Amino acid sequence: MLKINEIFETIQGEGVFTGVPSIFVRLQGCPVGCPWCDTQHTWEVEDENNIPVRDMMAKSTDTAMWSAMSVSDIFSTLEDCGYTAKHVVITGGEPCMYDLNELTTALNQDGYSTQIETSGTFPIQCSMATWVTVSPKINMPGGLEILASAMQRANEIKHPIAMQKHIDELEQLLAEKPAQPDTQIALQPISQKPRATELAIKTCIDRNWRLSLQTHKYLGIE
Repeated sequence: MLKINEIFETIQGEGVFTGVPSIFVRLQGCPVGCPWCDTQHTWEVEDENNIPVRDMMAKSTDTAMWSAMSVSDIFSTLEDCGYTAKHVVITGGEPCMYDLNELTTALNQDGYSTQIETSGTFPIQCSMATWVTVSPKINMPGGLEILASAMQRANEIKHPIAMQKHIDELEQLLAEKPAQPDTQIALQPISQKPRATELAIKTCIDRNWRLSLQTHKYLGIE
């Protein structure tokens, strides 16, 4: 059973798949503790917050309430909602706290492309066809180490930055735990702050990396 905080359909706003219609499956639970996290309601997993699926799907605000769902429950929910997007983004929280092999394999077999957004601090268990976006959370309060295996599995490394220190940390991480040669690297300014955006643009040009903007925040969508 997977602990699901929310399921919704929208446009992917970040990274390589920016602009792609997507179904987001957000899992509950995360021990990383990023200070700027905009989904802190997904951090804690309390049994008293386990609610029926229909109530979870009816939530109108961000809360720590979640539902325990099987893969078949998730498929039934997608069908009941009539979603038309064929790209599924599994996020959190920290989705790789869970074994996602069954879910991603079933989605791929049913014609969906799949993507996982992870901090890189847990082993990545998913289908080979799944696009893995590692957003490495370096020196966070949770004290968790970025796994070399996660960096090797990453199709995309999307790193949030606010200052030069964050770029230096990424370069050190890539030197110590290299990614695959074809892994795409993107910098994402934290909270779209002007100085962070300017630094990200300059660095992307200098390193031939990509710029990732949180376009869903500009558009005012989820």
